Amino acid sequence: MNNVQSTTEQLDFISVNSIESIKLFFLTLCILSLFCLWAAQSFASTPDTQRIVALGDSLTSGYGLESGDSFPSQLEKLLRAEGFPVSIDNAGVSGDTTAGGLSRVEWAVEGDIKPSLVIIALGANDMLRGLPVEQTKNNLSSIIEIIQKKNIPILLIGMKSPLNYPSPFIKKFNGLYHDLADKYDVALYPFFLEGIAMKSALNQADGIHPNSEGIKIMAKNILPHVKKIIK
Repeated sequence: MNNVQSTTEQLDFISVNSIESIKLFFLTLCILSLFCLWAAQSFASTPDTQRIVALGDSLTSGYGLESGDSFPSQLEKLLRAEGFPVSIDNAGVSGDTTAGGLSRVEWAVEGDIKPSLVIIALGANDMLRGLPVEQTKNNLSSIIEIIQKKNIPILLIGMKSPLNYPSPFIKKFNGLYHDLADKYDVALYPFFLEGIAMKSALNQADGIHPNSEGIKIMAKNILPHVKKIIK
């Protein structure tokens, strides 16, 4: 009888301790969960994160590429690898002209975090469609003015006309980006496709849009110019 009572008391003791252990386990789990949630929210809202907006056309949007291979994605990877806590908005729209960019620049730069930089890479489709150079220049001027009124730095990305276009057009178009950079005192990268244009191994089958390897070169070329502005 005493043995039975002793065994019962031991079981009761084990049961009580097991319940207490379970309670302690779940309490610890809840505390850890709350801490992880707090840490995640703190990291997500860190004021050190820099936002960059890439306003462009198909060369920016990543036409014909996987989402992670676009110019903004590749540039973001390079910047993060060098310790820059950046997030780059892909505001590229395939087929867009400078007029299209002007129509959406306001909402492209809106958001809770003010951009540390806006990359403007427009004008290629204006050139391909043979639109008047003055029209392209005026649209880019308006885009720059809107961004500068918000006190946001700009990196202007230039484009060049193919050599089979009329000489007067080539001269006007190729010079417009330098003119704008001088007029508004903004940083300029003269040719978006530097080192990629006319190289089949770095372009898609259409011969116009860079493939993933071509995009990587574009991102590497422009990386120093971006770092200089946001560092």
